[in-house]
Amino acid sequence: MKIFETGTIMHLQGHLTGSGVTTRRVEALDIFLQRMESAGKKNIRIDCGRILRADVNGLQLLYVWIQCAGFEGLEVELVNLSCRLQVIMRKLGLWHCFAGNMV
Repeated sequence: MKIFETGTIMHLQGHLTGSGVTTRRVEALDIFLQRMESAGKKNIRIDCGRILRADVNGLQLLYVWIQCAGFEGLEVELVNLSCRLQVIMRKLGLWHCFAGNMV
């Protein structure tokens, strides 16, 4: 998975899977979170439009990251969720975890 940012938007691209999300990618998410907090940003978006594949491990990681952002006082919105990604979330029983964060 590749991660890049533009302003207050974190773009995820590729495979949001247990094998696709490396330690380096998790660190990039943490750095983004710290940078947004330091800049006083309260609302951030995660663009999911380029996620090609997802599994339970990748979605759990994303959920934990959103929770950590919330603990820091940040509000996270997931944008550009494909129908395919939404179906995967439902099939894995994780839809309710993200429902409050979708735009």
